[in-house]
Amino acid sequence: MKRQPLWRISVVTTPEAEDAVAELLGRLLGEGASSYYDVENQSSQVSVYRPQAPPSSARLRQALKTGLQRLRDCGLEPGWGTVTLRRVRHEDWAESWKRHFKPIEVGRSLLIKPSWSRRRPKPRQQVVVLDPGLSFGTGQHPTTASCLKEVTRHVGKGASRSFLDIGTGSGILAIAAAKLNYQPVRAFDFDPDAVRIARENAKNNGVNLRLTRADVTRLPRRPARRYDLVCANLISPLLVAERKRIISLLNQGGTLVLAGILKTEFSAVQAAFEAAGGVLQRTESRQEWQSGAFHFAKKAPLTAKKV
Repeated sequence: MKRQPLWRISVVTTPEAEDAVAELLGRLLGEGASSYYDVENQSSQVSVYRPQAPPSSARLRQALKTGLQRLRDCGLEPGWGTVTLRRVRHEDWAESWKRHFKPIEVGRSLLIKPSWSRRRPKPRQQVVVLDPGLSFGTGQHPTTASCLKEVTRHVGKGASRSFLDIGTGSGILAIAAAKLNYQPVRAFDFDPDAVRIARENAKNNGVNLRLTRADVTRLPRRPARRYDLVCANLISPLLVAERKRIISLLNQGGTLVLAGILKTEFSAVQAAFEAAGGVLQRTESRQEWQSGAFHFAKKAPLTAKKV
């Protein structure tokens, strides 16, 4: 059966700002972004593919303009940020993922690969087979990679731990946690398409987890359940604004992983969560992104270990 064309929304930017623009475009459209580097022009094209055109191209352009200026204020130069909208064949989108989504290993315990890869796992290595569809999250992006590293950190250290993924995208973190014997595992996302794709990915991987649509700004301040490990891969303003709701989902003595944070914004996020009782145990910088693992307990280390 012939599939309907997709809309491609692209932004031309500089190589150094490529990841930040991909994050911005993906967040604005609620879809995963892919990037291409043009050797001749020495520029990067960041694209999002979706079934429908954006409801308002003028509003999208204005939001992108504001976001690009914010990147400049943070010390990144995104260039002109030219935006284009074009209809493309569905096959073009599928092939773009096949060219750019390669198998990745996370420590010794996890292998993430697309369904078309023939890569075999090492002994005792769990496999997550993931075709992201139109949703964000393949493990390639630095923010997702940092979260995956934290998920694998506690493997084989005693009793099973519970896990919550806030802003699950493709479901990659939750599926990885379920594969690594976290129990129970829950994940949610505001985007209904992301939830649908994450459920399909979970089913294809044969894991049991709860995936729902939810808005972090509307979560109850006294949740019915708390978790040992919580990952929140969100933009910095949302993390800070909703820190009380996010922290309320964590068990005492648990670990909260925050990602999706530009290096220039990390100190403000750190201050907000430390004021709320967290202690930064580990922080990791990849390209222009920085993540942090915070421990919430009465007694905790006073210094953070950089990795």
